[in-house]
Amino acid sequence: MLETSSFINGKFTNSSDKKLDIKNKYTLETIARVGLASAHEIEEAITSSESAFHTYSKFTSGKRYDLLSKFLDLFIAKREELITLLISEAGKPRDYAAGEFDRCVETIRFALEETRRIGGEVVPMDFSNGSGKMAMTSRFAIGPVLGISPFNFPLNLTLHKLAPALASGCSIIIKPSPYTPQCNLLLGKLVQEAGFPDGLVNIVICENKESELLVRDERIKLLSFTGSPKIGWMLKSIAGKKKVILELGGNAAVIVDETSDIDRAAKEIAIGSFLYAGQICISTQRIFVAEKVYKEFKEKLISETSKLECGDPSKSGVMVGPIIDKVHVERIGQWIEEAKQGGAKLLLDGRSADVDHNILQPTLIENYKSEDKVCFEEVFGPVAILKEFNTEREAIDLVNDSRFGLQVGVYSNKLDFIKQCFKEIEVGALIVNSIPGFRIDNMPYGGVKDSGLGREGIKYAIDDMTDERLLII
Repeated sequence: MLETSSFINGKFTNSSDKKLDIKNKYTLETIARVGLASAHEIEEAITSSESAFHTYSKFTSGKRYDLLSKFLDLFIAKREELITLLISEAGKPRDYAAGEFDRCVETIRFALEETRRIGGEVVPMDFSNGSGKMAMTSRFAIGPVLGISPFNFPLNLTLHKLAPALASGCSIIIKPSPYTPQCNLLLGKLVQEAGFPDGLVNIVICENKESELLVRDERIKLLSFTGSPKIGWMLKSIAGKKKVILELGGNAAVIVDETSDIDRAAKEIAIGSFLYAGQICISTQRIFVAEKVYKEFKEKLISETSKLECGDPSKSGVMVGPIIDKVHVERIGQWIEEAKQGGAKLLLDGRSADVDHNILQPTLIENYKSEDKVCFEEVFGPVAILKEFNTEREAIDLVNDSRFGLQVGVYSNKLDFIKQCFKEIEVGALIVNSIPGFRIDNMPYGGVKDSGLGREGIKYAIDDMTDERLLII
């Protein structure tokens, strides 16, 4: 069993007796024990981050590019080790874990490209009181960044914070999920091996009380948080004057109208709803289908869902692996039972699966009530709800009847309806003829309402990690 601790100022260090046991999410065996950082170590992380920033922010973009290139090479060389960690620590199905690794490579490459593009603009000024003058803007790194990342994409969502920080000239403290710290600790080690200054990237494993010290500290200039709305908005309330980016998930919806390719939609939505046991911020949770094709679509969706392989995530072909923790297995089961007791019909009931390995099979529900938690909350599990609509207006209203607004999928071949959806549906992105779970790592990604604040995507994160300064000559 691996014994390790936080990575602070270029070394693994731990002065606390408190330990965190990390379990294999399928076998439930303890695979590592990580020491939790003390308040003293939190202070060292902030101090070293501030010091490293003053050094690194003076590096040329060319030097930052070279260091990121070395980091990318080292990252690629760790492919099998990182995929194995994703399977064991995060319970991620093997093929999906490999997909996350490949996305990570692209994320770092996007950061490499953007390193050489951080610039400004010429500001017209040769008129009125500005006659005879010229002006230009340039962008400057803001300082130490705090990135709090979730368990479900412990590599790629961390890199969406770390890579733009390194590209822009910022230092960063990463606070990973307690479920998946080893992936992040390895990233810290690779940063050191690439030649970045000590303290530029600190990986802090700590309890909530200590993480709040990081959020409140005025030396931290930006908080980038990915996780639950409850925690995200609370952290924003204590963050003080620093910039805040929140990526908070939702109960993503998809519309299927009578002009769509029903076979394709059913197959993609089955995967989009239940891949990785639905533990994705943009998993398809709410499915709204035109009345004319509802029965046909329902039958095809049930058929496609039944084909999905559940079980041991280390086996190739498995798509539905374990829930991250037993407490969430119990919560999801309670929400399903509450809906059933309220009159909902379970077209598929996955609660009787392999509970010894925290496996829940896909559950598909119709005849639910809008007040059921499986409808208005984010389930973050292998549960989807199905409802028919009669008019396009009704479909749009059903999607908007949510406190979330991250992404939506619209299966339709009617251009006017697609344009209406784009104008009226309150989300960060609308995906045409695809599930809401579509994402490429350079696009502006984020939501509205309770789904968050600001945008990720390397270029957009760099904008937040830099301040614009004006020069007038």
